[in-house]
Amino acid sequence: MFFIMGISQGKKKLDFVNTMVCSLCGKFGRLEAYMTYTYFSLFFIPLFRWNVEYFVTSTCCGTVYSIDKSLGKRLQRGEDVTLKEEDLCPTGRRQDGRREASRCPSCGYITNDDFDYCPKCGRKL
Repeated sequence: MFFIMGISQGKKKLDFVNTMVCSLCGKFGRLEAYMTYTYFSLFFIPLFRWNVEYFVTSTCCGTVYSIDKSLGKRLQRGEDVTLKEEDLCPTGRRQDGRREASRCPSCGYITNDDFDYCPKCGRKL
């Protein structure tokens, strides 16, 4: 007898949409909520999850925001929730996994998202 089991990561889109004007890019868009987790499966049936995290992405510029776990659980249950600016914490990542463009703290130069050091002054970003 043998067992087919494993540990994997999952991502689930929650049934939530919130329209807004983005504070970063200034465009009109919407926020979509997601849940990520790690799960254990036995014979391809997920048995339990851990490391559950909730985040929302903006459709206008693809910015990813993390949200509080209690707020994420309310979204998962389908409660009527409106996200405010203070509920969102930018993660510094975009939906495609790349980092956002950043401004050098030393000289103010705006760099591309794939730089670790400022190309103008050499300071770590």
